Amino acid sequence: MSTQSRPKPAVISFFAGSGLLDLAFEDEGYEVVGVNEFYAPFAKAYQYARRQMGHPVSSGSVQVCSVEAFLERPPGAGDDVGDMELDPATREDGARRRAWLRDTMSSARAGGRTVGFVGGPPCPDFSVGGKNRGEAGDNGRLSQSYVDAICLYQPDWFLFENVKGLYRTAKHKAFFARLKTQLRAEGYTLSEALLNSLEFGAPQDRDRIFLFGVRGATSDPAVAWERKSESDARASFKHPWPGTDAFGGAAERPADVPEALTVAHWFARNDVASHPNAQHYFTPRAGLAKFKVIAEGDDSRKSYKRLHRHRYSPTVAYGNNEVHLHPTEPRRLSAAEALALQSLPKEFTLPPDMTLSAMFKTIGNGVPYLMGRGVARSIREFASKAGGEG
Repeated sequence: MSTQSRPKPAVISFFAGSGLLDLAFEDEGYEVVGVNEFYAPFAKAYQYARRQMGHPVSSGSVQVCSVEAFLERPPGAGDDVGDMELDPATREDGARRRAWLRDTMSSARAGGRTVGFVGGPPCPDFSVGGKNRGEAGDNGRLSQSYVDAICLYQPDWFLFENVKGLYRTAKHKAFFARLKTQLRAEGYTLSEALLNSLEFGAPQDRDRIFLFGVRGATSDPAVAWERKSESDARASFKHPWPGTDAFGGAAERPADVPEALTVAHWFARNDVASHPNAQHYFTPRAGLAKFKVIAEGDDSRKSYKRLHRHRYSPTVAYGNNEVHLHPTEPRRLSAAEALALQSLPKEFTLPPDMTLSAMFKTIGNGVPYLMGRGVARSIREFASKAGGEG
């Protein structure tokens, strides 16, 4: 069968948010056949964004529930606790969710396709700047649940994404190692990499760990994680980036820095001033003097970081009291500007009736679009060399 005639590999997305990573996989030739998201406003935004872009998803393919609903045990319980511990309504709902997932996988495979699970469990419990409760946290345990779902349903391949704290902090690294042992015991061979979004052309310094697993291989897969040579993260840090400039001044871009990685480039590229989400930003009830005195490019503090027009952004994160300021205006960033920093197409928009808190949370939770495309392309290229179609 030629590459052109092969059916699109199927993806079932967990912790989907508003679908940044899913859009990246779709644009690299995959088809998202099932979506799971716990928070209803994010699921609504997922469907809204795709309608605006001309490729809507059917409501039947979106399951609004915890990933734990797909497991045969109540949330937070051990593997020895089954459905009999649940009340009848919850037990019935769980049975329906599990049937949906099995049917979705069966339908995709009946068409000759491989099925992959893609997901990035919530990360605050593993983040250095987050709660740091690890696997015991309400969010932390969902990483275990996601791996349990992979082992239970046996997709042909999977992708697990999370923060670098899971990879580098000692107690979290031990938990991550146990997850990998569990996956290997179920027949998965694994490849992992700590990647930075700058390596893929997205204009922000954002490290993420990606774990890829595939069934049926005899040794760990040799995935060539694609990096754009001109945007290699380590090389990017060595450019003569500007430091700080007086707020409101006429800062100029140094000739030796890559324009495509700058905030100004992406604001212009996405025409953020005319974007449907241009006016969606937090406005303090009383004007804050610091909005006018923090220098352009001063991102040294945890909160009230001012971006620089001619530099990349810090990690796009708006929780834990983080406030990112516009480079040249005395205000916080708009949702349109934050979407641009996530390297999304300018056609990607969020619902106008979505709360500002939900907007910025779903944007900050997402994998940068260009980073997602690079990861999806790396998996396709691996599968092509291995004779598959994942």
